[in-house]
Amino acid sequence: MTTLCVNVDHVATLRQARGGQEPDPVLAAMQCEIAGSTGVTVHLREDRRHIQDRDVRLIREVVRGHLNLEMAATEKMVDFALDVKPEIATLVPEKREELTTEGGLDVVGGGARLTKAVERLKAGGITVSLFIDADADQIRGSKKSGATEVELHTGPYAEARTTTDIERQLEILRRESKLVRELGLVLNAGHGLNYLNVQAVAAIEGMRELNVGHSIISRAVFSGLPAAVEEMNRLIREANTHLQT
Repeated sequence: MTTLCVNVDHVATLRQARGGQEPDPVLAAMQCEIAGSTGVTVHLREDRRHIQDRDVRLIREVVRGHLNLEMAATEKMVDFALDVKPEIATLVPEKREELTTEGGLDVVGGGARLTKAVERLKAGGITVSLFIDADADQIRGSKKSGATEVELHTGPYAEARTTTDIERQLEILRRESKLVRELGLVLNAGHGLNYLNVQAVAAIEGMRELNVGHSIISRAVFSGLPAAVEEMNRLIREANTHLQT
């Protein structure tokens, strides 16, 4: 059965916009699990644009399911992961100028550096997943690298606009998911999934987990807004009442 792991990066994005303390991604992680997420995903970028070291360490302490740490395959990030000990480390590509991850990791061209990162993480008792495009060469390269899981990049599917292109991208995901299973790798997927397109991916045979973040945080802004306004109004009304007595 396919499960959901919620990415709370963009709670931290909102916090960093003001440089303050709220909203706190640690609290968001706890609430996501209470609501039914089987785990929490955070991407600790090298430029620390949203999630901070403190966030990862505290979420590590409070998460009841599993912590999936997305990270670049650098020596410093591997050192950090070995110290924090997430259940899963997902190696992803990073470019400082990108707004969000733009494509899958080039496993085929990753060479010795990628293999060393995988080996060190596995030796530290951390499950290693690779965020890759739905491409046969990248999937086979992932198996060769020693990783035990992959997360297929669903961006091209999520960004498709015509019915024909959507179906074509979905068929690619289905085809390459079959290869993932045949090679004995654990199958995950994510990027750009939302309330309108998630079900087709969730229904792919053998899909274990979907990583979804931005669309959930975006929905929460509106689905939680009435309650937040009501509470603020209540506090103001109470203050006015006290002034009048």
